[in-house]
Amino acid sequence: MDNGWDHSADAWIASMGDAGDWGRQHVLDPVMLERTSARRFERALDVGCGEGRFCRKLKAMQVPANGVDPTPTLLARARTLDPSGEYHLASAEALPFPDASFDLVVSYLTLIDIADFRTGLKQMVRVLKADGTLLIANVNSFITSRPMGWVRDSDGRDLHYAVDRYLEEFPEWVEWSAIRVENWHRPLSSYMRELIAHGLTLTFFDEPPPRSGDLEHQRRYCRAPWFMVMEWRR
Repeated sequence: MDNGWDHSADAWIASMGDAGDWGRQHVLDPVMLERTSARRFERALDVGCGEGRFCRKLKAMQVPANGVDPTPTLLARARTLDPSGEYHLASAEALPFPDASFDLVVSYLTLIDIADFRTGLKQMVRVLKADGTLLIANVNSFITSRPMGWVRDSDGRDLHYAVDRYLEEFPEWVEWSAIRVENWHRPLSSYMRELIAHGLTLTFFDEPPPRSGDLEHQRRYCRAPWFMVMEWRR
């Protein structure tokens, strides 16, 4: 099924650069790197690694990382930027690794891209070692319920962020910077029920505010809960 990533890969690479977008740099990276450094990990898997940005950050922290992504153009970029890295063409629903292969599995803003997220999570848990960590960053479910949800006044100023169809699960096409991809909305309860059903223990949860960056962006990201970060232990 076409989810837009093959056609959007070049625009994504141009948009992300090496540093990533504003939300990754100033909101999510500080939390994700803190959680990664909280334990000594021996082998990591980044599911939906894209152009390999977070794999490179893990390697810089001396955490050997494998990346998996179903988009060939993004993997080619990852291999160009990290020739010694291990990158695999595969989907989250069919990870090409034996059981209990990794003590850290990362899903960094990828659950919204996985159509069959229940199978994807099952695979992530399958390849996770006992006492391993599943570290998830996702767009907050309030936001995915209506991706372009800002309600504005007659002068174009943001009044509030609208939420709609929150308890449903549905795909929606989103567009920005010449990128057009299919994202999935699910209520937080859908994710929580699935993770609990796998016997995982929640050890960390946050809806992080920006840690840095320009004040205008900081104020905007604080007005609505844009992201969430969860850490689960097997």
